Amino acid sequence: MYDAWTRAELLTQWYCPNPDLELKVQADVRVGGDYVVEMGPHVVRGTYLEVEPPHRLAFSWKWDGTEDEPTRVEVELTEVPDGTRMLLIHSGFATDEDAANHRMGWEPEVGRLVGLLTVQQPDPATDRG
Repeated sequence: MYDAWTRAELLTQWYCPNPDLELKVQADVRVGGDYVVEMGPHVVRGTYLEVEPPHRLAFSWKWDGTEDEPTRVEVELTEVPDGTRMLLIHSGFATDEDAANHRMGWEPEVGRLVGLLTVQQPDPATDRG
């Protein structure tokens, strides 16, 4: 799952709330490295603050064209018996409305991330490979 957060070719498959928008990602995944995500006309950028593969990633988040202070995104990944538990924290919003809008954006993205990572296991009764 860590790769899905750090490899541009995987990020472009899920990292936008609107799958109809063209998505471009540039990411220099190291502490102090920058990223840029273009979601159609919307651009968000930031800097990686913590990079601890394969369990933790933290980065700043700022939309182009706004005067808002950057917010902070933290991703913690923990192995569990059936896969990986992901804790996503996006904090530092100026208003509750801004926080709610970002939550609405993350929900479909996380759904697509789960779909990307869910692999159907072959059924030994029907798969004679």
